[in-house]
Amino acid sequence: MTIVLNSASAVSDPPNAAASGTWQLGDRTVHRVGLGAMRLTGTAAFHGGVPRDRDTSIALVRRAVELGVNHIDTAAFYFSTLRSANEIINAALAPFRDEVLIATKVGPRRDRKGAWADAARPEDLRGDVEENLRQLGRDHLDLVYLRNMRWESIAEHFSALAELRDAGLIRHLGVSDVTPAQLTEAQTIAPVAAVQNRFGLGDGGAAEVLRACGQAGIAFVPFFAIAGARASGAAPDPSNSTESAEVLEVARAHGVTTQQIRLAWTLAQGAHVLAIPGTGHPAHLEANIAAGAIRLSPDDVARLEAA
Repeated sequence: MTIVLNSASAVSDPPNAAASGTWQLGDRTVHRVGLGAMRLTGTAAFHGGVPRDRDTSIALVRRAVELGVNHIDTAAFYFSTLRSANEIINAALAPFRDEVLIATKVGPRRDRKGAWADAARPEDLRGDVEENLRQLGRDHLDLVYLRNMRWESIAEHFSALAELRDAGLIRHLGVSDVTPAQLTEAQTIAPVAAVQNRFGLGDGGAAEVLRACGQAGIAFVPFFAIAGARASGAAPDPSNSTESAEVLEVARAHGVTTQQIRLAWTLAQGAHVLAIPGTGHPAHLEANIAAGAIRLSPDDVARLEAA
């Protein structure tokens, strides 16, 4: 069935992340559309610009939860000159607490001025995990990804995280930006609940990892799913000036935006695929959540992939 989303239905019937379906992520059931936290602090965190208003970002996170989002992806290195994504999430989720699975990442590091620093060494990871715990106001982390920082082997780093899981500081482990061989390497050390690699329409370099995750029952959580091969870290182009004719045609047929079609295509890659689109704008948040209700036909998928 194709669900057509338009402005009239959005006013009378707000979208809900439950429409995207669910996945068992570790010991938690999450809706397949979640929220990425990178943009909560404003674009100044990575690309220059003005820090976002704190109260506005807190309200956006709470609105996401009201609309059924129960999976938020963040990191201690998501901060701008004035804002920390983790601190915003901590404040926003005070009324909800254990209703939302929070995933974070370790490996990359930034200094206090925001410049990228040397990647974490295995012995640094406990401190990085504890910093996430402090910022989020929690006694354990639901899910921690080890972000591969161009290491040939991730065994030593992942083993360090496995020890922290055994100590009770982490509930579930994931890996990010890994090859199929590195995923296998991690699985020999400890259970892997999720993999986070760059992937999207027109950017299928992680297709083999996606398939491996599906076969193993591991969640695949792509980043840059909306931007695809055009990803630069900047916000998606609302003018659609860079979209192919095929993406535009499918979007028009469903009465939705091309960004929503890209998210719908991502979710159509398998029941184990989750989406974590990031935004700082309430209207974009609702549009991203609404994309979880779009059902692409086989012909839609073929047309998009032919592009």
